[in-house]
Amino acid sequence: MAKSVTLNVGDDSYDFPVLSGSTGPDVVDIRKFYAETGMFTYDPGFTSTGSCESAITYIDGDQGMLLHRGYPIDDLAENCNFEEVAYLLLNGELPNQADKDKFENDITYHTMVHEQIHNFYSGFRRDAHPMAIMCGVVGALSAFYHDSLDITNPDHRRISSYRLIAKMPTIAAWAYKYSLGQPFIYPRNDLGYAENFLHMMYATPCEDYEVNPILAKAMDRILILHADHEQNASTSTVRLAGSSGANPFACIAAGIASLWGPAHGGANEAVLNMLNEIGDPSRVDEYVRKAKDKNDPFRLMGFGHRVYKNYDPRATILSQTCKEVLEELGIKNNPLLDIAIALEKIALEDEYFIEKKLYPNVDFYSGIIFQAMGIPVTMFTALFALARTTGWIAQWNEMVEDPQQKIGRPRQLFTGETKRDYVALHKR
Repeated sequence: MAKSVTLNVGDDSYDFPVLSGSTGPDVVDIRKFYAETGMFTYDPGFTSTGSCESAITYIDGDQGMLLHRGYPIDDLAENCNFEEVAYLLLNGELPNQADKDKFENDITYHTMVHEQIHNFYSGFRRDAHPMAIMCGVVGALSAFYHDSLDITNPDHRRISSYRLIAKMPTIAAWAYKYSLGQPFIYPRNDLGYAENFLHMMYATPCEDYEVNPILAKAMDRILILHADHEQNASTSTVRLAGSSGANPFACIAAGIASLWGPAHGGANEAVLNMLNEIGDPSRVDEYVRKAKDKNDPFRLMGFGHRVYKNYDPRATILSQTCKEVLEELGIKNNPLLDIAIALEKIALEDEYFIEKKLYPNVDFYSGIIFQAMGIPVTMFTALFALARTTGWIAQWNEMVEDPQQKIGRPRQLFTGETKRDYVALHKR
């Protein structure tokens, strides 16, 4: 029997159907709510509102579960490379060997950018933030690739998807090189996705550069863990921009701008700043007491999550990855790692953290890994954007193909002045 909910307003009653997905909470279908009641719903931040139907990523925050197309994130991070996960997000299934080889080849041969894009970089100041550069350059790609802008054409969407996934490492690495005043390093077709990015980041024309396989594996895993995360702020931004029919390059540029916010993509930078403020493992207890004090402005960063009310499954993987990277680089007795381990232990045992469900999240370890690999703080969010581009593209494609999709048009609770008479200037 079909389920419904009834809303009583005075003497009037209104019934709204309840829809069930394959898993997760049911949703109340309120598409006809305004037409039938003359009212809007009110949900700042859309924390209780389903904005779309999606089959890509599912999160069970209470269980600490993250699934991409049904596959647990830890299985994917352990057994796949980033290109396989990208294929999965885009196509719904993991590739067989032939599909994998073709997809990796197609991505590899789209990694170069138009040579005139050099000119965009020279127009920025050397100290420009990489995210500012990425917003501008990615948005400008539509001026160079006119042959794939028809969003109603599946072939155009596929080509644009490949171009964005392939070129993002080049764009991000060049932003870093530009800040150093070093020559740009072009992508190489004999390197994998993560290897290519590290090569473009650190190689110079003066000598050969060999990518460390342990660091390449760590980077590949970080990209997988950040590839998609359901309807977060930046993904919703991409979908909202795309709902107007905007081209994919503009939509991804909008997603980058949204991700740039410190409450979203900048969280791992905040974690690193916090660990540096604590300074020494001996001060962990002191800062934990400060965090518990409502009157103290200090806040522990990297704990808790808007969705997860359990341990973030991505944090478990990054914790091990962090140890592997530090061991490979010979970094011992790293004070930041020692502080992080002490904080994690407290968070998992202290009643205050357990009661408030403040478990370590994915940002907790990623900043330490990036710092150990020599990646500057300003590049942290750019790396996030590089990884998340795949998820954004998958979500954008799904939105375009959804026959129920409409242009986004949120409503409001208006609290301003009502209609009033105009007052002439000399009488004000």
